[in-house]
Amino acid sequence: MPSTPRAAIIPVTPFQQNCTLLWCEATKRAAVIDPGGDLDRILAAIEKAGVTVEKILLTHGHIDHAGGAAELRERLGVTIEGPHEADKPLLDRLPGTGAAYGIEGARAVTPDRWLAEGDVVTVGDLSFDVLHCPGHSPGSVVLVSREARFAQVGDVLFRGSVGRTDLPGGDHAALIASIKTKLLPLGDDVVLIPGHGPTSTIGQERLDNPFLQ
Repeated sequence: MPSTPRAAIIPVTPFQQNCTLLWCEATKRAAVIDPGGDLDRILAAIEKAGVTVEKILLTHGHIDHAGGAAELRERLGVTIEGPHEADKPLLDRLPGTGAAYGIEGARAVTPDRWLAEGDVVTVGDLSFDVLHCPGHSPGSVVLVSREARFAQVGDVLFRGSVGRTDLPGGDHAALIASIKTKLLPLGDDVVLIPGHGPTSTIGQERLDNPFLQ
């Protein structure tokens, strides 16, 4: 019997970023994905779910996704995995970026494990394939459970939109190529949790996302 992933979305930072608490129902082992800030809110969600966090996962290095990662790693005593090493400059600049956007307490962070195309990430009994999907940022990664038909896509793809590419390291053509060559082939039934806004499916975005027509 395959393990079932469960997820709780916790909006954090002034950007209302979807920090996701993802856990394995069989083991109650969990990961916090993209803790951009508002750590007390994240810790309350962990307690409410009754799970044990074993790692932090980062889809990319922007402030609203990674700004709270260094402190949360210390508070939980866990490791950080991701993003791809191409986002190291973004992670190194987090304190300055936080100050510019009024996000207090942001610290530079170096993951315990960089992720690359073809890597596998585990959470309890769940496993996720890593897809390197540059465009929104050079080191953006997507985490895919092919078994559970589920993907955590960060800011690569949104309901009816795609990640912005006007920030340093952004590349619109690369972003569209990442979506069309790596995400759309996953199958229309795959459920997406994006970095902002509502959830969607590959099929919904293939059908009516104006950026993919």
